[in-house]
Amino acid sequence: MNVQDLYNQKQTATSLEAVSVIEPREDIIVPLAVGEPPALMKALADHDRLEGNRLFQMLSLHPVLSLDPSKVKIISMFLNKDERRAFYDHEVDLLPNHFSDLPEILKEATNDQVIMATVSPMDEEGYFSLGTNCDYVAPLLKQARRIILEVNENMPRTYGLNRIHISQVDALFEHHVELPATPEIPLRPEDEIIGKTVADLIQNGDTLQIGFGAIPNAIMNFLKDHRDLTIFTEMIPDKVVDLFESGAVSNMSNPLHKGSMTATFAFGTKRLYDFMDQNKQVQMYPVDETNDSRLISTIPQLVTINATIEVDFLGQCNSESISGRYYSSTGGQGDFGIGARMARGGKGIICLHSTTKGGTISKIVPTLAKGSVVSTSKNDVDYIVTEYGVARLRGKTIRERTQALIDIAHPNFRDELITQAKEMGYL
Repeated sequence: MNVQDLYNQKQTATSLEAVSVIEPREDIIVPLAVGEPPALMKALADHDRLEGNRLFQMLSLHPVLSLDPSKVKIISMFLNKDERRAFYDHEVDLLPNHFSDLPEILKEATNDQVIMATVSPMDEEGYFSLGTNCDYVAPLLKQARRIILEVNENMPRTYGLNRIHISQVDALFEHHVELPATPEIPLRPEDEIIGKTVADLIQNGDTLQIGFGAIPNAIMNFLKDHRDLTIFTEMIPDKVVDLFESGAVSNMSNPLHKGSMTATFAFGTKRLYDFMDQNKQVQMYPVDETNDSRLISTIPQLVTINATIEVDFLGQCNSESISGRYYSSTGGQGDFGIGARMARGGKGIICLHSTTKGGTISKIVPTLAKGSVVSTSKNDVDYIVTEYGVARLRGKTIRERTQALIDIAHPNFRDELITQAKEMGYL
């Protein structure tokens, strides 16, 4: 049977028909963000034979599904804005992880895996592409019990290790809709200042890990005149296209695919997705490769850029909780922080605004809030950057760290922080 005949045989008329191949107690795993299949996900609510199933998702871009938890338990691996509420309402549970560990964690913690994913249309050889994704799904494809695909003509066809052959597929449904896109993020003056400060720490020839958000966008705005940069990251944001077009990127230091950028997922706008489509300069690899600290540590002149919520006098970074309540998850911050610490000439940079809540709360604090999560340990932290400057913590004592952090805190809080530091014996 040729590949088109196989396609026709496995194509279903409805999304419900496609997900109906799922049996009770099978674990359902979907890619993160753009790779999540919206029609298949919604159809789960109408599947009346589900019982004791679990749905594993990460950074979902859609509202939380209304599913009977006795039938389908939803487990998030990185909370979105809706899941934060759902977590405390016991509609969703959270699986702690380093992003790089997820393929192995899912292999160990799940049974009878069902992969559901959005893919590009099939090529003439019978292959679909996971497009914007590779993440933790690609390493599970060989052992998955079932594979169900949502074919979307808007999903870019990308290169790397993210292909699925029609012979592996149990059911597929065509659903051609626009892909989720990042919102427009206005830059605040603080973002511009931090962006320029971080860009000045980046040298020609550096390898860069950077993501999505106002501060990363501001940083990339100041990198267009750099040269010979390599992009080795977990997520491809829109602004990376600007770096390619300006000639700032050569990717010659990439350990996975020299001459091309590598990532494990992408989230941007149609401009980014069009740029990725059939572009060999973009290679998608599994997260247990892109985020492997052992591999990351071999990259000279590696610069990793991440964000955090608050930093204490020791340098501990809480990037996951606010006032002791869960907000997101670790993601790849730990993976890249450890890797950068071990890399020759590496720099691990963590950025944050000096205040929040309209300038009423300092984000440089004596101790993390009760119940806070330590996302980056004091022993892995390197550079902390606010709009008031840079604190290089690596190699500094507790008292030196405390003073360096107070120096980049908002001036309105410095006297209070000094008093607290003295009471703690840190100054």
